[in-house]
Amino acid sequence: MTTNENAKQVGGNTVLVTAASGKTGRRVADRLTARGVDVRAGSRKGEVRFDWEDEGSWGPALAGADAAYVAYYPDLAAPGAVEAMRAFGLAARERGVSRLVLLSGRGEPDAALAESALREACGSPSALTVVRAAFFAQNFSEGAMAEGVAAGEIAFPGGDTAEPWVDADDLADVVVEALVSPGHGGETYEVTGPRLLTFAEVAEEIGRATGREVRYVPVTVAQYAAALQGYGLPMEEAEWMAGLFGMLLDGHNAMTTDTVRRVLGREARDFRGFAEGVWRG
Repeated sequence: MTTNENAKQVGGNTVLVTAASGKTGRRVADRLTARGVDVRAGSRKGEVRFDWEDEGSWGPALAGADAAYVAYYPDLAAPGAVEAMRAFGLAARERGVSRLVLLSGRGEPDAALAESALREACGSPSALTVVRAAFFAQNFSEGAMAEGVAAGEIAFPGGDTAEPWVDADDLADVVVEALVSPGHGGETYEVTGPRLLTFAEVAEEIGRATGREVRYVPVTVAQYAAALQGYGLPMEEAEWMAGLFGMLLDGHNAMTTDTVRRVLGREARDFRGFAEGVWRG
């Protein structure tokens, strides 16, 4: 991958979208399609097969692509992510993929190691753009906490820590801009919403939008891990995930950024606007 290749606009060329059926992947794919880009929607069961657990599926999905959106499952901080990013970067480099945009998390030291592994494997720092996201507002409408919202109770190990909840649509817009426009290679963007809210304040906002009571119930990391096991998650995975949430919500991410405005030229969507759009329609 060369700097000149990275500087060109992707335009109507081919972009592989990994995890294309996921929360961000489908949004990125839809936006790229609307811009006239040839989208290769990779997923485990889709027409273009792409499975992070099957390295043999990566090469065929990458072949002929000019760029790729990289959304690693289950999380870039998960065990094995560093090795996967190194292998994926080499596979992309071998096939001449000139631009990668990687979804990462804010304030995750293990995720930063995976970012570095992908950057090194690319062969050129300017070939990679890293987009680090705050917690998604959509976690409450289409994610793991949606069931609790429907029942009027959000149980999570968030304590009274404030988080700059980001709208996944804003995140997707930033990703697409980094994929199709020049000037983003080598950058690391931290994408947040415009306002800090605690889980209790989020519950109030959702309650206001839905017209019914929604309350936040703080639980410990251990209690949340036990709840995840109750949903069928293996103990080791449940404990790792609950521990990750506990680490992320210790206050070190309690700050907003102006990335949406700098990259897109507009303000980020506030959580209230998200909630009213979802529940008031």
